[in-house]
Amino acid sequence: MKLKSNAAAMKSPTQQYIDKDLRYGAGNYAPLPVVLARGEGVFVWDVEGKRYFDMLSAYSALNQGHNHPRIVAAAKAQLDRLCLTSRAFHNDVMGDFLRKISELTGMEKVLPMNTGAEGVETAIKAMRRWGYEVKGVEAGKAEIIVCRDNFHGRTTTIVGFSTDPDAYEGYGPPTPGFKIIPYDDPAALEEAIGPNTCGFLVEPVQGEAGVIVPRADYLNRVREICDRRGILLCADEIQTGFGRTGRMFCFEHNGIRPDIMIMGKALSGGLYPISAIACAESIMKVFRPGTHGSTYGGNPLASAIGSAALDVLVEERLPEKAARLGDYFLSRLNAIEHPKIKARRGKGLLMAIEFTEPLAKEFCKKLLALGVLAKDTHHVTVRFAPALVITQPQIDETVEIVRSALAQLS
Repeated sequence: MKLKSNAAAMKSPTQQYIDKDLRYGAGNYAPLPVVLARGEGVFVWDVEGKRYFDMLSAYSALNQGHNHPRIVAAAKAQLDRLCLTSRAFHNDVMGDFLRKISELTGMEKVLPMNTGAEGVETAIKAMRRWGYEVKGVEAGKAEIIVCRDNFHGRTTTIVGFSTDPDAYEGYGPPTPGFKIIPYDDPAALEEAIGPNTCGFLVEPVQGEAGVIVPRADYLNRVREICDRRGILLCADEIQTGFGRTGRMFCFEHNGIRPDIMIMGKALSGGLYPISAIACAESIMKVFRPGTHGSTYGGNPLASAIGSAALDVLVEERLPEKAARLGDYFLSRLNAIEHPKIKARRGKGLLMAIEFTEPLAKEFCKKLLALGVLAKDTHHVTVRFAPALVITQPQIDETVEIVRSALAQLS
């Protein structure tokens, strides 16, 4: 029997898994040095048995918590029946799934896809076709307005209108047809609209930018401008949707409704890639057979999982819980004093601490050692976005760990 080398035998199980990832995987991520093996609710466990609070929730894909039993049961039941038909045929699960989305959003029509980026690409297609077929924009000249510091996905078209060099450098030339304006600036939107503008794509809260919450009336003013100037308002609710900010969808805080909304992440409760756009029939009718599609979009397994994930959000009243506990969590963070903290902000259970200097990665490593998983962004900001099933005592425990990690910062 061949014996392992002494060097390999001395490595921890964690390091052995990490070495394998580094040996065979692409280097497009720099994850924290932890290898996760199991999850339940707001907790995850690593391969060596240590438990952590998950304060990232897979970028808000796990609003219902890790491995929610109702969603897992729905997935297992559907796995025994039928998983994929393609959209060449109907299936007996998708219709009810689309109906639930329609009723939650108040939109007439839903188009299911897979990843969040696919949802954004679908919305871009919908706005452009609407511009040509309904508004009468000259062929090939449709324009969409987006915001600086946006994050809408990783396709070549989407990164082409990013302002983050890490996202766009080396992938040019950028796709034409996009104008970039400052976020939270209605006057800039008004000025940017021209005769070929067909839509405005915006995040109600900019998550990847560092949980940037706009002024309270921003979406109301944006809605009025879009209506008056005859363009579509498209809300990217992939990260902010499904209860994360204390309402089922973030735009509901303003009492408005976008023309198109994009959803993903928590639409599956973390079990499967599911995304969709929803809008009025007058917009969705621009798609006809052959003009857009997806082999996996709306497949039976995805539909069963998504349907159960929506039921959990509604029946467990998770948006209301996020509103109440989000206020409490943020108040506890605001009570912590530290000379290197520049700001604390958030909406619902989507929060961030911003430092005065690039300490975010170091802070996340301190949290990791103490049993909390969080993610830095742009070197100075750390996000906190736990599963919406978190309890107040669990928040208290997390805050004490945050306090301890801050005390250890250089």
